[in-house]
Amino acid sequence: MYIREAIETDLDNVLKVERLAFGEDAEANLVRDLLEDPTGNPTLSLLAFEGEQAIGHILFSRICLAPESTFTASLLAPLAVVPDYQGKGIGGKLIVEGLRILAGRGIDLVFVLGHPGYYPRHGFNPAGRVGLQAPYPIPEKDADAWMVQELVPGIIGSVSGQVVCAESLRKPEYWRE
Repeated sequence: MYIREAIETDLDNVLKVERLAFGEDAEANLVRDLLEDPTGNPTLSLLAFEGEQAIGHILFSRICLAPESTFTASLLAPLAVVPDYQGKGIGGKLIVEGLRILAGRGIDLVFVLGHPGYYPRHGFNPAGRVGLQAPYPIPEKDADAWMVQELVPGIIGSVSGQVVCAESLRKPEYWRE
């Protein structure tokens, strides 16, 4: 298995992975929208391959904090692994590689709305507890699903505010776990 940055000609593979992983078109449509949305750029799109077969995908898009902040941030959404390869650590490897690349590109914080039993294993912690709010209210029962990871030590605690995401993600239905 190897991971590389997706290129424009990989779009069909990216969308296929998303459709297979989620069993529907919603996430594939979101990915297509995010990749075309200038308000989410720059993005980082990574594909995992087994031989020539695309088996996993992760997308990070640019976000910012309101009120205006000098910190740089990205949102992880979505993470997808085709069913035959789930449970084999591929999602974790995509996360690790994505965070490594983002850190190298000067990103300070990475956010995710995801399973609170999964993402903390990869260094994410509840964001609302440290004053970093999601673009839309997260129900109290799901508050721990809104998470953040600092890529530069010391950022958390020195910044607060509400995340402003790409226009493609500015729909309340995307903010329910």
